[in-house]
Amino acid sequence: MAVENNAAIPVIQEDQPEVQAGRSDSWTRFGGPQAGRDVPAAGEDRPAYLTWEDLWVTKSDGNGKSTAILSGLTGLAQPGEVLAIMGPSGCGKSTLLDVLAGRLGSQMRQSGLILVNGRKQTLAYGTSAYVTQDDQLMATLTVREAVCYSAELLLPDSMSRSQKRERAETAMAEMGLQDAMDTRIGGRSSKGISGGQRRRLSICVETLTRPKLLFLDEPTSGLDGAASYHVMSRIASQARRHAGTVVAAIHQPSSEVFHLFDNLCLLSSGMTVYFGPISFTAEFFAASGFPCPPMRNLADHLLRTINKDFDKIGEVDSYQLGSKSTAEAINILVKSYRSSNISEQVLGQVAQIGSLDGATSVKKGSQARFSTQCLVLTRRSFVNMYRDPGYYWLRLVIYIALCVSIGTIFYDIGDDYSSIQARGSMLLFVSAFLTFMSIGGFPSFVEDLKIYRRERLNGHYGAGAFTIANAVSSSPFLLLISIFPAAAAYYLVGLQKDPQRFFFFSAVLYSSMVLVEGLMMIVASLVPDFLMGIITGAGVQGGMILASGFFRLPNDMPRPVWRYPAYYIAFHRYANQAYYKNEFFGLSFPSSSRVGGSGSGRASIRVSGREIVRDYWQMEVGYSKFVDLAVMAGMAVAYRFLFWVILKAAELKPALLISKLMPFGNKKHHQQVMQMLE
Repeated sequence: MAVENNAAIPVIQEDQPEVQAGRSDSWTRFGGPQAGRDVPAAGEDRPAYLTWEDLWVTKSDGNGKSTAILSGLTGLAQPGEVLAIMGPSGCGKSTLLDVLAGRLGSQMRQSGLILVNGRKQTLAYGTSAYVTQDDQLMATLTVREAVCYSAELLLPDSMSRSQKRERAETAMAEMGLQDAMDTRIGGRSSKGISGGQRRRLSICVETLTRPKLLFLDEPTSGLDGAASYHVMSRIASQARRHAGTVVAAIHQPSSEVFHLFDNLCLLSSGMTVYFGPISFTAEFFAASGFPCPPMRNLADHLLRTINKDFDKIGEVDSYQLGSKSTAEAINILVKSYRSSNISEQVLGQVAQIGSLDGATSVKKGSQARFSTQCLVLTRRSFVNMYRDPGYYWLRLVIYIALCVSIGTIFYDIGDDYSSIQARGSMLLFVSAFLTFMSIGGFPSFVEDLKIYRRERLNGHYGAGAFTIANAVSSSPFLLLISIFPAAAAYYLVGLQKDPQRFFFFSAVLYSSMVLVEGLMMIVASLVPDFLMGIITGAGVQGGMILASGFFRLPNDMPRPVWRYPAYYIAFHRYANQAYYKNEFFGLSFPSSSRVGGSGSGRASIRVSGREIVRDYWQMEVGYSKFVDLAVMAGMAVAYRFLFWVILKAAELKPALLISKLMPFGNKKHHQQVMQMLE
């Protein structure tokens, strides 16, 4: 039964004096601004009124064809209220949430107008927070540690540490996490808290700052009915208490949870089926010819009415839809909504808020200083590395085993002619294949970057703080790996027994470790997929080892590509030169047909280690070994800087997306809307 006029749709009667004043009392029932506070006063710390108008999102299939994901949506979310975005799978719930939060993927295109308090505004820290459907949390931390570290990062330095801890304790209590406070979160290698507790923890972390705009993607996922109700009731009460604006994409709430929401945005195939107060939903569906059956959850009824995924099986819910197909029911509901009084009031309120013309803005929230962020992140990262056996401890064991193996294979290498090649092979293994094992930390790098991306998008901290903290926190572990395994290899082989030479040997190994860590983090930032990242990292290091000048001497290498520039880019070249100068300089070896000529008369002639390095290995000897070490240190810094540049570029991307997100509307469009309403 198609409804083509407003008579069959629930009409909210308007109070004419207030309509003339530009604000209807009906909208107050609709969840809109209360009398006297619809327009925030200038200079105040204002709440966030979020509006979107004629919003379209399309996705290209790569062949020049585009598919509409969202089709001309208009709506708003207001302070002190919770808006639910509902619909069947694939209807565009998450896409709408992403586009409102400025997180739309680069493969999608959008048009329309999105405003915060009537202006195009970047959603900065303190303005918005986004709780994703996937809970990216640091597995080695306890619940208490995770929330307290976040409180120290997010809350301003004007708050004392005890005040921050008190806020964290309160937030955990509100989310019902008291019994799990001292339990580790857990992850791929250990069992920790449950999935529902992880969900509540993610919400807890993002609500610490009481953001003006809170976006929730499936906040009740993994929660039972009771937990879902308590979590959503706390979110709703916080929104009302702190004038927060909450937008939640939710799949299928229980009846109790459904009625905690103030307004509903019901989507089907990217179109608006209904947008308005929860309290008018049942009346709207009944007036459109689809009343909710007795004793049925209204949310279930709505989704069952508009879910056309199973139409092809030939079954029709005769009690609910009669003889109509789901597609016909959706068409009736969409037309009914567009012609309804509710839709007109939505358009009117969107236009009213949009007409503020940027007179109001949401202030950026204050947070911890950069130095505080670096300190807190360093502490948190150090704890994570210390507790995660796969980060460095397993590598330490493997390194010790490998270095003992090196020591036994090359045991007491001596100083005869054959030791020249043996020394070179041993030192190459240390510089190349021992550092190659740093690829084992790639899974941990990927996990750290996932957490960083979630926290960075919510404005917890920036790329600089993360880069510095990661470098500082990893230094003690890399130093440990560089000294103890190196000692086993160095003294078992019988290299020059000079403490200064040993410490230089360890310093070169340490620089190599730091350099490779930076290289692998660059790979992780560009290729976040676990398997593809390991393959890419192994390939890059393999190419550098090949171009290091050992397997093919520098003078024999093809000049295009391999000699210039690969030989000079490969850090193994400088590591080998530093190792060889450190070991060969100060030694002498018997001559042979290859070094020093031939003939029995020259058997007693010895060749210096400097000549071996220069002529046998074809390495540069015109500068000190410390120059090679300095070059490696410079490359390590350069790799970290490049890593920061990549992160910073990604950090700026949301702002670019938001700048693309905002400018599609104009005054003319607003005037057309107002004329239509008049």
